[in-house]
Amino acid sequence: MTEITKFSELALRPEIQAALAAEGYETPTPIQRQAIPHALEGRDLLGIAQTGTGKTAAFTLPILQHLSTSGGSRKPGTARTLVLTPTRELAIQIGESVKNYGANLGLKHTVIFGGVGQKPQTDAMKSGVDILVATPGRLLDLMNQGFIKFDNLEAFVLDEADRMLDMGFIHDVKRVIAKLPAQRQTFFFSATMPDEVAKLAGRLLKEPVRIEVTPVATTAEKIVQGVIHCDSKEKRQLLADLLADPSFSRVIIFTRTKHGANKVTEFLGKAGIGAAAIHGNKSQSARQAALEGFRAGSVRALVATDIAARGIDIDGISHVINFELPNIAESYVHRIGRTARAGAEGSAISFCDGEERAYLRDIERLTKQPIAVLPRPPATTPVVTHPSDDQRPPRPQQGRGGRPQQRNGERQGQRNAQGQAQRSAQPPRQGQGQGKQRPAPAAAVQTGAPHPHGRPAPAAHSVNPHKQPVHQGPRPNQGPRTGQGRPDQRTQQAAAPRALGTFGDLVAGLSSRSAPDELDATNEAPRRSEGRTQGRGNRR
Repeated sequence: MTEITKFSELALRPEIQAALAAEGYETPTPIQRQAIPHALEGRDLLGIAQTGTGKTAAFTLPILQHLSTSGGSRKPGTARTLVLTPTRELAIQIGESVKNYGANLGLKHTVIFGGVGQKPQTDAMKSGVDILVATPGRLLDLMNQGFIKFDNLEAFVLDEADRMLDMGFIHDVKRVIAKLPAQRQTFFFSATMPDEVAKLAGRLLKEPVRIEVTPVATTAEKIVQGVIHCDSKEKRQLLADLLADPSFSRVIIFTRTKHGANKVTEFLGKAGIGAAAIHGNKSQSARQAALEGFRAGSVRALVATDIAARGIDIDGISHVINFELPNIAESYVHRIGRTARAGAEGSAISFCDGEERAYLRDIERLTKQPIAVLPRPPATTPVVTHPSDDQRPPRPQQGRGGRPQQRNGERQGQRNAQGQAQRSAQPPRQGQGQGKQRPAPAAAVQTGAPHPHGRPAPAAHSVNPHKQPVHQGPRPNQGPRTGQGRPDQRTQQAAAPRALGTFGDLVAGLSSRSAPDELDATNEAPRRSEGRTQGRGNRR
């Protein structure tokens, strides 16, 4: 097959060529040069290319060519082409590409995703569409309600296949595929392709053409990569030190958890740095506002999680900062691929604490290249925060009857406190606590002393000389006693707050939650066990 060097050499309709020229596209990328000719012939494709190398145009252009020349027509409630994507942002980006490339063809498309009302989406599907771009969750919901069918489907695209199949979408994808007609053209495009994902893709595709522009899981050549080794508690101040450099003009910061993204955003706001968070807990309007602010330049730093960052296609991203290294090595490739797009240059800097060094080794093993160790940036004025800023507000757990649930130890401690308060408020009964005071044990061993109940006192020789005397005074270093006879550590900590005078003390209070949110469930079990143990001690 002849090597394609310009879009004008591709067998595309003049209307599509005109749209490409209007977008300023002249030279196809490697994945486009190899994929588009095979796709125009109707072959199934398994395309592997780095993020930002033009995978969207590689499948969109052949589909537009086919739909505009096949003579097919739309039917109510159906789609001629389905493009399945993992995130809302990526779905919107693909929808914009379809709109731009097919501006002169008169084809109808729509984008469906969750987080917004479904009525505008169902209204758009009533008369049918030529191209439907959707996320799995909302698509399955509308399919189950009977709003969408694929009786006349001609092409199916699974974009970001590794993430869709390897990160929790496998069951949704299989449910969607089960509803698709067997006779169709199928595209699988992805930045990475683990072996198990490739095997599954091979079962779904029919004699596909495998196009691998670069080795699997390699990073873009024009991305300068570096790592800064630090403690977990130092990361936020290091981030502020980095962003003090004006060359960090448009930055994406990655965290592993949604809570971590929120906390980093709040910290940057206190440091006077314009930042916005984007993750699955944000509403669609909030996510779009963050992206628009990032594009416009009013937001300098975009803090994102891995899934939410899929589909962020914004030019001019100067740096990608991995605030936390991903626990899946392939995600590193996707993260740093947000910079150095379309042949530009970019930088990727990662923070690595002691617990993340295993993740760093996995990344270097996958990418087959070492990541240079960078020196720390010049220190800036520490950002003053309060240690409690890192603590999540307590979630009231509702039990039966709408009453908040309490652990056994908490309920028992409350009952003990209430009972003690009631006893102290009541007057003493007749003879109680007045005439029946027991004498000190030492008085019972004195020679000749009368016994309080009339029995003869023991003789002096009856005392065991080898027995240690009973200690009557307070034990050395014995503090106030709690239910288990141990000092209340929370009281001691409250009495001595941390001073935030030096840089080391400051950053120690910035990240009291050093463990990722995925470990919250694991850490919750010891806390429950501690509560039950304390409850048993109070009952004893």
